[in-house]
Amino acid sequence: MNKPFDKLKLHGFNNLTKSLSFSIYDICYAKTEQQRKEYIEYIDEQYSADRLTDILGEVVDIIGANILNVARQDYEPQGASVTILVSEEPVEEQQNYDADEAPGPLPDSVVAHLDKSHICVHTYPEAHPDDGICTFRADIEVSTCGIISPLKALNFLIHSLESDVVTIDYRVRGFTRDVNGVKHYIDHAINSIQNFMTDDTKEAYQMMDVNVYQENLFHTKMMLKETDLNTYLFGLSTTDLSDDEEEEIRSKLNREMQEIFYGRNLPETE
Repeated sequence: MNKPFDKLKLHGFNNLTKSLSFSIYDICYAKTEQQRKEYIEYIDEQYSADRLTDILGEVVDIIGANILNVARQDYEPQGASVTILVSEEPVEEQQNYDADEAPGPLPDSVVAHLDKSHICVHTYPEAHPDDGICTFRADIEVSTCGIISPLKALNFLIHSLESDVVTIDYRVRGFTRDVNGVKHYIDHAINSIQNFMTDDTKEAYQMMDVNVYQENLFHTKMMLKETDLNTYLFGLSTTDLSDDEEEEIRSKLNREMQEIFYGRNLPETE
């Protein structure tokens, strides 16, 4: 287990680049072609460029940066992106920065660019051509240079977007020098990305870590444990289904989630 980091006295600017990138998947079942079309329209409206801009604005506040400029775009037939140019807070306001390995705040895809850094979100709604499965993916990247850390935004983003499966990568690149000229390749303690999530999140998801500590590379996968079928049905409910139909749909949803979680297609079953 890593010991806590002493506060570094740096020679000049903190040159470390901290990159947090993850994909969030929301999965549902829409029985008919019309229902699948309506799902795509619904999710496209729910995660429009305007809403994504609001979410990224909160992220900028959480990591302690200032917005300089915003660029956003909705796409046809679906999808959205947003870019926010930001800068760090003034140095005198950084002294109380929270570098603990602990979850960030909760909420009550967009691309955002920081000074020499960026935050990105792109959305990808899609539907299977014939088996009713629909999957919405949001790819998010928060990359910062300097004292601010993207990890404090993780907790907020997971709670802001409906997440059935999440894959997360965190990496610290480069080095920074202290006043004695010694290079430092990381400036904060981290054992697992999971330590930046709240207990309710860790209890709700099956999680798997793949970390390469000597390279400052951290990877976490998450898949929701408990599923209420009604929350996965678009345009119908379980009262509209026979027992056999319920079982078939559950099987399709579970298969989709497991294939995304494990990153491979599962063998067909009889």
